[in-house]
Amino acid sequence: MRFSDLADRVAEVRSRIDTAVMRGGHGQRVEIIAVTKTHGPDAVVAAFEAGIRAVGENKVQEALAKMDQVTVPVDWHLIGHVQRNKAKHAGRFTMVHSLDSLRLAGALDEVGRSNGRPVPVLVQVNVSGEASKGGFSLEELRRDAGMLGSLGGLRIAGIMTMAPFDAPESVLRSAFGGARTARDILRDGGVATASELSMGMSDDFEIAVEEGATMVRLGTILFGARA
Repeated sequence: MRFSDLADRVAEVRSRIDTAVMRGGHGQRVEIIAVTKTHGPDAVVAAFEAGIRAVGENKVQEALAKMDQVTVPVDWHLIGHVQRNKAKHAGRFTMVHSLDSLRLAGALDEVGRSNGRPVPVLVQVNVSGEASKGGFSLEELRRDAGMLGSLGGLRIAGIMTMAPFDAPESVLRSAFGGARTARDILRDGGVATASELSMGMSDDFEIAVEEGATMVRLGTILFGARA
């Protein structure tokens, strides 16, 4: 069976997370988001059977196709960039991790108001300033936090960030520490619901947890590289 050892991998990852929480001293609860992008519906089922209740998808259309094929009751997280013309599907997700602009905030706000149910979102921040990554800079977030918090069609749950790929530990810690600062900026701007920190992937999740991550987005370490 393709994912026959997934439960063992999940158990090992949970142990490493628990140890990282102790090292970091933040005392937070950490949720694993199993990133099933490019894998089939069987990966979602396997994750559920291994005790994971949240899965992450990068693309709206890929996620919607899997939703129609999977019957296990997982929480679907949209972790990739969202085009505004795809925002109408946001209501089908438990959380959108990638609110990266005021324009997208406006589109998602309309969806939440139309559905009569605020869309849970994480504000994406680009702490490192990499041109290849989207998201608010800390300066932009200080300027726009109040406006984001005023949108009744959104429930801003916290911050998401991606650290530079293959960076030294000091750079990773700077990026993840910047996400904590971003969460404080939201709170100082009146967004009392901002508690989550979605950060850390297969190569750097332990450092992210030490720095306070409450959600880690794990794909390769759970499912292996897609053949």
